[in-house]
Amino acid sequence: MQMDDNWRLRHGDWEQLRRQAAPIRHAVFVMEQGVPEALELDALDAASEHWLALDEHGSAIATGRLTPDGHIGRLAVLGPWRGQGIGGLIVQDMLSHAGALGLTRVELNAQTHALAFYQRFGFLAEGPVFDDAGLPHRRMVCRIT
Repeated sequence: MQMDDNWRLRHGDWEQLRRQAAPIRHAVFVMEQGVPEALELDALDAASEHWLALDEHGSAIATGRLTPDGHIGRLAVLGPWRGQGIGGLIVQDMLSHAGALGLTRVELNAQTHALAFYQRFGFLAEGPVFDDAGLPHRRMVCRIT
């Protein structure tokens, strides 16, 4: 998928995108946010579909995944690229893909500082704040029509 003149999205399985996606996740979750390295990669990676945003030079700048049961996770954008709409384009493409798969709802566990970001795409917060890997999160659901 072409995003604009400077970015493009790739969509594929973990084996196709791991080499470029894993370093982004490590930089954002492990290095920046202090998530234990042992928790960052998990068994869901192999079963999930993954997205990768590439800059004009083909360098990976953002990633995310959609699990088979419709759970968005591991959305990460490298620092210099934040605030430019890249994460939002990944979420929109994931939601579109989930709808094409016949899913009627998508869920995620959002870090509390990102609640407003996900609300822009129709996600609604449910339940109390909880701890995940030492960070406050809240469950969010988006109904796909």
